[in-house]
Amino acid sequence: MSQTSWTPPPAPPPPQLHLRDWLRVARRGLALGGLIALCLGLMMALRLIERPLWGKRRPLTPYLTQFVSLSAFQILGMRYHRRGARIPGRGAVVANHVSWLDIFALNAGKRVYFVSKAEVAGWPGIGLLARATGTVFIKRDPREAKRQQEVFEERLLAGHKLLFFPEGTSTDGMVVLPFKTTLFQAFFAPDLRQRIAVQPVSLIYHAPEGADPRFYGWWGDMDFGTHLLRVLAAPRQGSVEVVYHTPLDVRDFASRKELAARCEADIRNAMPKGRQGCGV
Repeated sequence: MSQTSWTPPPAPPPPQLHLRDWLRVARRGLALGGLIALCLGLMMALRLIERPLWGKRRPLTPYLTQFVSLSAFQILGMRYHRRGARIPGRGAVVANHVSWLDIFALNAGKRVYFVSKAEVAGWPGIGLLARATGTVFIKRDPREAKRQQEVFEERLLAGHKLLFFPEGTSTDGMVVLPFKTTLFQAFFAPDLRQRIAVQPVSLIYHAPEGADPRFYGWWGDMDFGTHLLRVLAAPRQGSVEVVYHTPLDVRDFASRKELAARCEADIRNAMPKGRQGCGV
């Protein structure tokens, strides 16, 4: 399949839950929520130490984020697989976007800092978590472009591995959408181009046995609460596979479009047969 656009499929109907399902939701939900709340409090306390001693650098708190992310899959009963070597030095990470579970999948394997739209900072609960974990918020406003590039440079040169989703939206996991190239331009700044590499990462979700292959996908206008409920209630869980590709030195590419195209190709080519569509 080769398309230049994607029409999101209809959202699945809300799950019909029975007593056993609700008990499973309560057990997993309380465990996951309690773990996040406990570690969030500890993280904020550690930031009181990190900030005056190391400034932008965060030598301690990212380990808490990784611990929570790995523990989340254990609580849910999902299998987590990782392939490939993680980028060793300064650089950024780009990945395809399937679900809110991507946050756990990508944080579990690498110390990263997400790049997110500014609106997320104000979302109840999620906004607090995003701010606490060092998310970079950006506004889709050309007047902010210069300031956002300065923030990118500052964070990357401080050793932060920034991560963003070039598709610009999440999918059902059955396609990889064409990459938007705007944010790639930041890597071509004079102070970064010779010192930065970008690592493409493929996220591949495998649904529970017998379930819709799109089970973990969160797309279109799907309600977060309903999707969370579906995942928490699942009697059987599937798995997520995180594939780290060879880092790409920015200096080897002539433009942001060329770099974005190579990242997209590497991510797309690692997807299972039938999930490589919607490319240009």
